[in-house]
Amino acid sequence: MMEPIKEEHGNSLREAIRDRRRIVVKIGSSSLQHGQTGDLDYIRLEKLVRELCDIRNQGKDVILVTSGAIAAGRKAVGIREIREEDKGQQMAVKQACAAVGQARLMMIYQKLFAEYNQVAAQILMTKNTIVDDLNRYNAHNTFAQLLQMGVIPIVNENDTVATYEIEIGDNDTLSAIVAALVEADLLILLSDIDGLYTDDPRRNPQAAFIPQVDELTEELLAMGKGSTGSNVGTGGMNTKLQAARIATCSGADMVIANSRDIGILHRILDGREEGTLFVAHRDETFDLPDFVSHLHRQ
Repeated sequence: MMEPIKEEHGNSLREAIRDRRRIVVKIGSSSLQHGQTGDLDYIRLEKLVRELCDIRNQGKDVILVTSGAIAAGRKAVGIREIREEDKGQQMAVKQACAAVGQARLMMIYQKLFAEYNQVAAQILMTKNTIVDDLNRYNAHNTFAQLLQMGVIPIVNENDTVATYEIEIGDNDTLSAIVAALVEADLLILLSDIDGLYTDDPRRNPQAAFIPQVDELTEELLAMGKGSTGSNVGTGGMNTKLQAARIATCSGADMVIANSRDIGILHRILDGREEGTLFVAHRDETFDLPDFVSHLHRQ
C-alpha cells in the first residue's frame, strides 16, 4: 500500500487560500438529494446558496458547477430506471430528462439566490465549448463579463444536446475545465468523500487519509478508482484526480472535501485543514483544448 504523503509547509499553503480571489465550487448530484427518495434536499441547497453569496459578499468571484439535472428530470417525469424496451432510446430519454431537470434546478437556484439579493446566470457547456477556438473565446468573455457584473454563473454540462463525441462526461472534469478557462486560483470539489486516501476507505479500513498532495505522480493517478458510494452521479476518484491534473497544471489549487456539512466551504476559505489540498503547479506546456479533445481517449 502506498504511504500517505507527508504534509510540508501545510499551514502556510492552507493560510494562503484566504487570499484566493476567483473560486470555482463543484457539488455533486448525491450531495443535493435525499438518498432514499432522490428528491432535492432544499435545506442543503439553501445552505449552499447562502455560503456562495457570503463568498461573493467578501469581494471574491465565485462560480458554481452543479450536477443533478438528469436525476431531477427523471424524478419529475416519474422515471426510476429506463425500461428494457426503451434501451434503444436511452440517449433520447436521458436528454429529455436533462431538459426538464435543468429548468427545474435553475428555477430553484434563482429563487434561493434572489433571497440574498444575488443574481445568478446559467451556462451550459460541451467539449466543443473548449475545443473550438471561437466558442472558447466567447465562453471566456461571457464568464469574464458576468463576474465583472457581480453575477454568480451556474454551470452544468449541456446534457440535452451532448452525445458521447461531444460530452465531457462528469462535472469533476467540467469544474476543472471551467477553473482553467476563467483562470481561477482555487477549485473546491464537494463530494461524498472526505478527500484522497491511499485506498478506498469503504472497502479498506486501513486506508490512510492524505491531507495534501504536492505533486500529482503517476502512482497517485493510478490510485483513481471509478467508484463512489453513490449511484446518482458519474464521477469517482479517477475523475477527481483528472480534475486535479487540469486545475493544478492551469495554476489553481484544488481541494476535495465532504459536502456532508456545507459550512465546510467557509472553513476551507478560512485556511483550515479540511479535505485534501492539491497544490497548484502551473505547467506552461499544458494545452487545455488538446487535453479536452482527447478526454475519452485517455
